[in-house]
Amino acid sequence: MNQKQRLLKDIGIVSFIIVELTLFLDTHPEDCKALEYYRHYNNIKQQLMKEFSQKYYPLTLDYVDCDKEWTWGMAPNPWEGVC
Repeated sequence: MNQKQRLLKDIGIVSFIIVELTLFLDTHPEDCKALEYYRHYNNIKQQLMKEFSQKYYPLTLDYVDCDKEWTWGMAPNPWEGVC
């Protein structure tokens, strides 16, 4: 597995954890430990997304770096077999 694939896999794993924590927090909003985990994993996801967009291409519009050039349309589409 190359670095690009590893980053995409890690982003997927962390995204899954965040969704699960969100569902848990919807029913347990007073759980401070769960909220702490949510913040922790959300920070990790932000770092991974930033790293991926700097090395390859942005996965969401939040990570388009338009200071240099418009890179949003440069990413391969999922049906092209990259994701």
